[in-house]
Amino acid sequence: MKFEQVFEAFMAKQIADETNPRRRERLERGLGHAEMEFLRSIWYPKVGNFNDLYPEWEVRDFLNSYRYLDFAYMPGDAKAAIEIQGYSSHARDLELRRFKDLCVRHAYLALDGWLVLPIAYPSIVEAPKQCQQLILSLIGKFVATDVPLALSWLESEIIRFARRTLRPFTAPELSLHLKVSKRHARTLLHELCDKQLLVVASGNERARSYKLLL
Repeated sequence: MKFEQVFEAFMAKQIADETNPRRRERLERGLGHAEMEFLRSIWYPKVGNFNDLYPEWEVRDFLNSYRYLDFAYMPGDAKAAIEIQGYSSHARDLELRRFKDLCVRHAYLALDGWLVLPIAYPSIVEAPKQCQQLILSLIGKFVATDVPLALSWLESEIIRFARRTLRPFTAPELSLHLKVSKRHARTLLHELCDKQLLVVASGNERARSYKLLL
């Protein structure tokens, strides 16, 4: 289904279900350009739905004032805040008060049990694959994401492990995670490379590390 159709249905449900007039008003005003590009270019192409995602989510800080997250991702009891950081030619001249407020905002969220994931808008435009990897890793911390049905249990767990890991990983690391021998881990990695699900990240004659093929 096209992004526009899914997004319109998603926002309509968010507005219809919202009982908080402050958040409903913000939702009715619509999302900003950077937030829309995040959903269009990063989240939806890789996740395929907007389950457990809440734009303009209201939280209270320790001063009892209202703040709004760009996106809250809340599967079950988990709490993750996705903050899209804008940028302009004047970003380097960000005034001290705003900089301090941003740090305090993230500190309050962390102390209240939120996992905070900031994403720079230029990265959405210039490095979408990297941003998609961040999102898959975020989701992988909370839920078991879907994998191709034809994979064995061990192969499926390797894909989930790769999605949760933000850097290339080695066969010894995988053997510890799966509790299998290093030789068996290397065999599984080679098979997933042959299936074009993983790629070699380093090593020429002999692969030393692997990563997810995005």
